[in-house]
Amino acid sequence: MKPILFLITPPFTQLNTPYPATAYIKGFLNTKNIESVQADLGIEVILKLFSKQGLEEIFGQARTNNKPKTPNTQRILALQDEYIKTIDSVIAFLQGKNPTLALQICQEDFLPEASRFAQLEELDWAFGTMGTQDKAKHLATLYLEDISDFIVECVDENFGFSRYAERLGRSANSFDELYNALQQEPTYIDNILLSILKERIETVQPTLFLISVPFPGNLYSAFRSAQWVKKHYPNIKISMGGGFPNTELRSLSDARVFEFFDYITLDDGETPIEELISNIQIPNSNLEGENSNDKIPNSKSYKRTFLLEDGKVVYKNNSTKPDYKQSQVGTPDYSDLFLDKYISVIEIVNPMHRLWSDGRWNKLTMAHGCYWGKCTFCDISLDYIKVYEPVAANLLCDRMEEMIAQTGETGFHYVDEAAPPALMRALALEILRRKLAVTWWTNIRFEKSFTQDLCLLLKASGCIAVSGGLEVASDRLLKLIDKGVTVEQVAKVTRNFTEAGVMVHAYLMYGYPTQTVQETVDSLEMVRQLFEAGVLQSGFWHQFAMTAHSPVGMFPEQFGAVKETDAIGTFANNDINYTDSTGIDHDKFSFGLKKSLFNFMHGICFDYELQDWFDFKIPKTKIGADFIFDALQEETNFNTKPTAKIVWLGGKPSIETFTKSKKGNSWEMMTLTFHDKKESFSIQTNKKEGEWLVEMLQKISVSNTKTFSFQEVKTDFESQLEDFELFWYSKPVNTLREFGLLVL
Repeated sequence: MKPILFLITPPFTQLNTPYPATAYIKGFLNTKNIESVQADLGIEVILKLFSKQGLEEIFGQARTNNKPKTPNTQRILALQDEYIKTIDSVIAFLQGKNPTLALQICQEDFLPEASRFAQLEELDWAFGTMGTQDKAKHLATLYLEDISDFIVECVDENFGFSRYAERLGRSANSFDELYNALQQEPTYIDNILLSILKERIETVQPTLFLISVPFPGNLYSAFRSAQWVKKHYPNIKISMGGGFPNTELRSLSDARVFEFFDYITLDDGETPIEELISNIQIPNSNLEGENSNDKIPNSKSYKRTFLLEDGKVVYKNNSTKPDYKQSQVGTPDYSDLFLDKYISVIEIVNPMHRLWSDGRWNKLTMAHGCYWGKCTFCDISLDYIKVYEPVAANLLCDRMEEMIAQTGETGFHYVDEAAPPALMRALALEILRRKLAVTWWTNIRFEKSFTQDLCLLLKASGCIAVSGGLEVASDRLLKLIDKGVTVEQVAKVTRNFTEAGVMVHAYLMYGYPTQTVQETVDSLEMVRQLFEAGVLQSGFWHQFAMTAHSPVGMFPEQFGAVKETDAIGTFANNDINYTDSTGIDHDKFSFGLKKSLFNFMHGICFDYELQDWFDFKIPKTKIGADFIFDALQEETNFNTKPTAKIVWLGGKPSIETFTKSKKGNSWEMMTLTFHDKKESFSIQTNKKEGEWLVEMLQKISVSNTKTFSFQEVKTDFESQLEDFELFWYSKPVNTLREFGLLVL
């Protein structure tokens, strides 16, 4: 009898698209012919709650167990009939099935409104740039958030759309609080989750139940799910994996955790899961690589797995099986998931955050780990960052085509730590060669490899946005962080992307150890100038958090910080409390930094004094008023590397020849007329150069698999004609450079 695996993501992650962990594992299991079923219980619970029947039960629950105490929830309860009447059509609209409802929603007398709509007046000016569908999505999102506020106050205080009982999972050094919560009767939302889980377990009848926990906000519901299965189906083995255990549970020692789980695996899940299957499978199964370990006590092999032995937590990593290469893990498989039922929301008018919450994205990874792997605030000691392994561009495109065929979606979010520029170039060329019409975005480092031409190539292949860490806009701190970039370089790269039509989002950080008040103010001024110059479209300020697996967390004294305690908890250990040698209270900057950024993103308030954003005294900036403007003044570079690739994105020209005469001399000329998607344009050359150019453009066309270097193009020209440099930097070639002749 073959094992059957049931893979779930517990509530809640995203509303608009599945979190990809279970799809990655299912894709791998397919390569081994191991049967599996997956489910995103988060979206299933949301759809049960936010339905006509769900709201009727919520309002009934509120009346019986806790009548609303605030005017806001009293208003919502008074309007319950309007909420019940509209909920199903609003959800269908957000699922993309009911687009005409947008016209009703935008009339602003269709949806019942409570406190979330109070912010509308502030945001009203933003709707001038939003279409009817977008405005309706935003209004519908506010409507759902009003209902969410009602649930939190009257039914379940732990509810949140993209997290559930997150407080219980955040830096829980002790398991006590979470354990005690799990001894209470299940909440109303727990019961919805468990009713769905019961139905699924009865249908699938799994041998092994795998729960992916990417975030603290999934932890409580993961334990609640495991608890129910342990009680009702004790023969099913249960394992936890995912981002939360990978970072938080590496020093786990509390045995009570294994009242709920049989195993907790760390890092890449493929080999650990394969070993679990070998250990628990029924004898005589025909699983590849079967061993007879079950007959020999304590001979089972495990890969990076916590389990309980003799009442104590042990960590076993005695497997000799290596981890799988990225080329071997298969294509993520989204089957079983309700892809047509996810809901797109627009929470805030931030262009990058909108990509996160609006639209269905297939998730893929260009490379395992980070090719830079030096940033001192990052978990570079852990394998998910440390072990760098890129995937070949042709294999990535194969996977993209498979996923398009399966899901019907052509949008891709590459979830890399930092996508490598050379691989992005190769991927873009392969997408263009295959004539794939796709949309994609990813995370990058703002490094100088992102030239104007590379950005144009990425845009042509369907890249619509990049996000990257500017972190602290201070060269001293960027060096301390070992970011490998300067503010000036970031400005140039963001300019290159922006001019190519690719949206740029910057992650910004404040409160890094030894950061002075002056540096925070100067950092804000840099950010103000980047937005004013129009080279950044989106950003977000994060306050620095010290984590256990980063260089700062492991060696805080080298960075001017002192750990508050060296004690290791028995449960989660990642976030570290510390004191900064400067003694500065960085918290107080939070509101002013975020408020100023919100305005800069919308192109206003650049003329405000920086002091205006804060209600306490700050020093004047030491950054020159034209620092970013000056950094962007760049002279034309006449040096082209011999190894640079020359690529033509355009098509074949139509050709006309004519004779030109001057002072009794005549010579043959050629007009080449090109048509791109927007316009037509012509260039003129002498006939010989024109004939060479037409032939060379065919050779370097992006549709060809062979690429030509600058040196090869130069050599070819000089075998027939003279003075390549004079030709290459001439007006006709410069015109072609503006229309898709790229140097990469």
